[in-house]
Amino acid sequence: MVSGLNADTVGPVDVAVLAFDGNRFSGDVAPALRDLQKDGTVRILDLCFIRKAADGSVDVVELGDPEVTELFQQVADVRFDLLSDEDLKTVSDNLPASSSALVLAWENTWAARLGTAVRDSNGQVLMLERIPRESVDEAIEALATA
Repeated sequence: MVSGLNADTVGPVDVAVLAFDGNRFSGDVAPALRDLQKDGTVRILDLCFIRKAADGSVDVVELGDPEVTELFQQVADVRFDLLSDEDLKTVSDNLPASSSALVLAWENTWAARLGTAVRDSNGQVLMLERIPRESVDEAIEALATA
């Protein structure tokens, strides 16, 4: 079993594709992820980078590759292969030329205890939806003008 993972107590797992113009990542993402993991909000389970050149060629860089290991090894201490080659191909096929993406899978550790309590009470999630950022911005703006 992967260190600290138990199917009965693991929190919800999300996958995100974070796209960036160009093919260089700033050094700001790794410390932000490290902070979220350090304070127990999330546990990074898997991550990789995809770079798509102007000519459409694709380079997939995974955690074990030397160029990202130094920056992201402290973030993803668990090597849990959730991102398949097919997943990464789908992302790269939809990525514009001259851009890059960070594909990231994380456990929402903040919700693990609640999830266990719901399952132990024979409950289930009937709906879970993320409200788009634009809708949140509009609601905040509407409150400010009210």
